[in-house]
Formats: sequence, C-alpha cells, structure tokens
Amino acid sequence: EGKKVPEDPGVDTVDFPKRTTPAKGYELLFQPEVVRIYISLLKESKTPAILEASAGAIQNLCAGSWTYGRYIRSALRQEKGLSAIADLLGHDSERVVKAASGALRNLAVDLRNKELIGKHAIPNLVKNLPGGQQSPAKNLSEDTVVSILNTINEVIVDNLEAAKKLRETQGIEKLVLINKSGNRSEREVRAAALVLQTVWGYKELRKPLEKEGWKKSDFQVNVSNSSRTQGGNSFDDSTL
Repeated sequence: EGKKVPEDPGVDTVDFPKRTTPAKGYELLFQPEVVRIYISLLKESKTPAILEASAGAIQNLCAGSWTYGRYIRSALRQEKGLSAIADLLGHDSERVVKAASGALRNLAVDLRNKELIGKHAIPNLVKNLPGGQQSPAKNLSEDTVVSILNTINEVIVDNLEAAKKLRETQGIEKLVLINKSGNRSEREVRAAALVLQTVWGYKELRKPLEKEGWKKSDFQVNVSNSSRTQGGNSFDDSTL
C-alpha cells in the first residue's frame, strides 16, 4: 500500500484495491462508496456547514500520496464530483469557498484532475480574488485569499492551458494588483507572487503578455527579504 503509483492523466476509470476482509472501524471512512455520499451531499444540501464539512472531508481524503488518496482523487473525477466542488467557489459562505478551494488544490495533484480543474474552475477561482471590475466586490479574509492563490498555483504548475485560462480571465490584473498595491498582507503578496512567477516561467506566454503591456518586473516578488524568509513554508493547510 505504501508504493507510489503514477497517476495517468488519460485514465478516467479507477479500480479500488480488492479487499479480502470487510472494512471496519476507521476504514469505513475511505471506502469507494464514501465518495458518492460526499458528492450527493455537495449537490443536494443547502446547509453551508454540511457543504463546508463535505468539501473539507474530501480535502483530507485527497491529501498526500497515500494509496486511498490517489484512488479517491480518481474516483471523484469518475463520479463527476469535480464540477460540484468547483460550483461551491461561488457560494455566499466564505467558509464553503475556502473548503472548496482546499479540496480542489489536493484533487489537482492528479494530472487529469489538474487538466479539468484548469479548464473549468480557474474563472471561479479568479472571481474570488480581490480587485478587478466585478460588482459587488468580494471581501474575503487573508486565509481564504491565500488558499485560493495556492490552489491556482497548484493548478497552473505544469499546465500551460490553465495558465492561458488564467490570463484570459483577467487573473494577471488581479495578481499584479495584490503584488503591488501595498494594501495586502505579506502572505497574500507572497502567494500572488508565486503564481506570477509560475506564469512567467512559461516562455510561450511572455510575448503575448508583453503585447498586453506587462513587463518582467510585474512578475517578480514585491515583498522585502525579511518578509520572504518568514516561516519558510508556503503551505498553509495542514491537510497538504
């Protein structure tokens, strides 16, 4: 069970390990059928606390490289659960938005999930960032904004199409504003700068970005050295 199995981006079906004995105790929490239960709750419930808890449970189940985490990442995709989680990014409850963001971040470790989340969830993730022309403007806490920024970065790493989608949905404007406005926290600035550095790392995007008026300096870290060295760990969620 400890072996790392590479996640094939082309595989949309998953076969859970065959059990020789019935699941019991805590094992019941991560069996295949639990995926359908959580997806059903996400789709049917109107209660913010239930939505938050369900998304949080999925985030925990999909954390790390343990055997069932890999299987459940695939099962969520097979059971059409990714869209249900992405839809929660537009919820009125900030706690639901943050839980959905964390779940998507861990789900994006699976390469096929990363591709699908990049196509369908980037616009909703960007809408939750401060700034821009949207009305009414979102006013989310530092923790939630950092969670969303970290999720965006996870999705666009090694995913050029998702980085293009970020550019198409006015994500660059919001990221640069966070990075340079001077009125965001150090954690938010560092998280935004990390996304901008990932975007600039795609050579295919540099000319189109420069044609739009962006400069290399717009994609560089804009916090002091003392700020950057604090903590030394960019991960904010214990379930990562």
